[in-house]
Amino acid sequence: MNTPRLQSKPEAIASTLEQEILKGKMTDGEALASESALVKRFAVSRTTVRKSLGILAEKGLIRTRVGIGSFVTFGDKLLDSPAGWSVALSDRGMRIGTRVIRIARILPDLDMPDIAAGQFVLAVDRVRFRQDDGTGLTLERSRVPWNDRVADVLENGLLDGSLSKTLASCGLSASSGKEWANVLLSHGAGEAALMGRTPGEPMLRLRRLTRNAEGGVVEFVETLLDPRHFGMRMEF
Repeated sequence: MNTPRLQSKPEAIASTLEQEILKGKMTDGEALASESALVKRFAVSRTTVRKSLGILAEKGLIRTRVGIGSFVTFGDKLLDSPAGWSVALSDRGMRIGTRVIRIARILPDLDMPDIAAGQFVLAVDRVRFRQDDGTGLTLERSRVPWNDRVADVLENGLLDGSLSKTLASCGLSASSGKEWANVLLSHGAGEAALMGRTPGEPMLRLRRLTRNAEGGVVEFVETLLDPRHFGMRMEF
């Protein structure tokens, strides 16, 4: 006779929250309790709570908005779509194209936190541009710590053109993160060439670091955005 496997603490907490969601105690779009509140409620560590949230995210029951309180805007409207920025921009009435510059296994070339010297990363560089004139609106450079789960990306490319979907399909999901924003008074000639823009233009620069429930790095991404169209909104 097989003895039922006992649930781990993260699984037990995830199961409790899942039942509350399915029974309608939390409605679609309602914010889940904060990590601190869940730590206090279940008397566990923050790491345990993050593992539980990761389980719920993998089941599609919750969607974590990393860096909550900080949102990218386009034309002063929130730019937040599960389908990706290209879809969100198209919803704003602008015809957007995406050009993949490279997908490669490289040594880190950006100032990426928590990456050991000599550790390879998966590099995914993309430009989003206006289809009417080809002008680049964003230059996005993503770096993912290399492991065997992402190796197929080099041959098969991104799932549905989405890095987020690709990472999720590899079992890589973010539970927490940080984001930094600053203005570059003048971007370089190389970046300008990639975006089809004039060197020396000012750009909004966003840098985002996301981590999994265990605290490991999932992705580091640096994005340059045209400040005439994009901004940052803080909500608290």
